[in-house]
Amino acid sequence: MPDWQQQLWDAVDRRADELIEVRRHLHRHPEPSNQEYATSEFLQMRLAEHGIASVVPQHRRGVIADSEDQSAAKRVALRGDIDALVLKDRKQVEYRSRNEGIMHGCGHDAHATCVYGAIVTLAELAKAGALPCPVTWRGLFQPAEETATGASEMVANGVLQGVDGIFALHVDPTRAVGTVGVRANTFTAHCDAMRIEVEGAASHAARPHLAKDTIAAAAQFVTAIYQLVPRGIDSQDAAVVAITQIEGGSASNVIPDRVTMSGMIRALGRDVRNHVVGHVAHVAESVGQLTGTKIHIDFGVHIPGVENDLRLTNLVANISGSLLGTDRVQWIDRPSMGGEDFAFFQEHVPGVMFRLGSSRDNTPASGLHTPLFDIDERCLAIGAKVLATAVVEACLDS
Repeated sequence: MPDWQQQLWDAVDRRADELIEVRRHLHRHPEPSNQEYATSEFLQMRLAEHGIASVVPQHRRGVIADSEDQSAAKRVALRGDIDALVLKDRKQVEYRSRNEGIMHGCGHDAHATCVYGAIVTLAELAKAGALPCPVTWRGLFQPAEETATGASEMVANGVLQGVDGIFALHVDPTRAVGTVGVRANTFTAHCDAMRIEVEGAASHAARPHLAKDTIAAAAQFVTAIYQLVPRGIDSQDAAVVAITQIEGGSASNVIPDRVTMSGMIRALGRDVRNHVVGHVAHVAESVGQLTGTKIHIDFGVHIPGVENDLRLTNLVANISGSLLGTDRVQWIDRPSMGGEDFAFFQEHVPGVMFRLGSSRDNTPASGLHTPLFDIDERCLAIGAKVLATAVVEACLDS
């Protein structure tokens, strides 16, 4: 093991308590997507305490921090998301959310803390002359991941100018702390949010023949896509369509003239996604004609699938193997059907996201997006070590 690597890992270990402190502050004070003002101010303040200059974009959400040394042949970015979920925190711990109905239920507090730990450590070792080469990094604390708008917003602000590669992690409650999950190429699914509006004609419930029944049309639409979408794509292609919200009607004796629905399409591969979107639109048109209603679909923001660069994936795997042991690096067999707007960064530069084991040993963990979600905080130092080491190795490879 190179001397610089051991020094880096030791330096992260020395600030393990600081990382827990930062993570718990973020966990106590979560902010939802597009409202991450105090979170951004807190992170900027903590970075300034270590002599790291940073800027907050014009919308006052998110933080961009650059290394003092800009002489390396490569600039490597680290991304940590900072927004929280609209979800009630039901954990009985001292650091539970103090913002009622808002919770870091997806681990973004941990992701931001790992990036914070990595860049603070890199800055410390650079000042001490303990790094093996010039190292140029950019820390991105990204807002609005949950609404899939934050990454593209940061890209539009120019954060990838001069960046040659980008690394990110996601905590994984299905993996024990001290393990890492890696996968090259397709890592997550393409995702499309749908808002569906059914327009018809209202009538008294006693006279359904006078209505263009939106409730019946909505029911037929849901049934049709659940039956026909799986039959309309190759059985070896992964795709999921889910309707998750239905709203309509105001009285038990009135057939309403409008019903709205929301849902998601998830698919592995752009071609499969395009086929499913077209199939759902065709079903909507057909059901509308059959029922005499009009069914409009707004597909909203499309989130591409995360496609991990092979070279950077192998780099993370090798670093993790040196840190944890090769038996603690788990190659993921199948991609996730979840979505991640980290993919928007990867449309411009090579990147990799990996899974950071975060469950306590031999303790069943509550899943992501659940009111009891939590992490084993030992994973914070591990994540910071892997990210910081990846930056140095990438610069050495230039």
